[in-house]
Amino acid sequence: MRKLLSVLLLTIAVLTVALTRPANAADTVSGAKIFSANCAACHVGGGNVIMANKTLKKDALDKYGMYSMDAIVNQVTNGKNAMPAFKGRLNKKQIEDVASYVMEKAVQGW
Repeated sequence: MRKLLSVLLLTIAVLTVALTRPANAADTVSGAKIFSANCAACHVGGGNVIMANKTLKKDALDKYGMYSMDAIVNQVTNGKNAMPAFKGRLNKKQIEDVASYVMEKAVQGW
């Protein structure tokens, strides 16, 4: 009985650790919602209605040195050229979620 209880507790502990996401991990589901509400008007489908060559597609992000979480977080936070800054409109976690979503969609090809 003791051995069975030990195995059961160990199994529960392993599953809890394996299935729990870190609290600070970017959430692409949340990022998708935030993107839809704040970014999709200009970046529908990963495009760019203002500057057509500067899309959110992987090749364009690579070309312009934007294919990294840091670069995307910085751009969303501070804005640049025609893109407004979202600092103050979105919190740090929301911006990280959007950046993670953009990175994921870029890899998938939008």
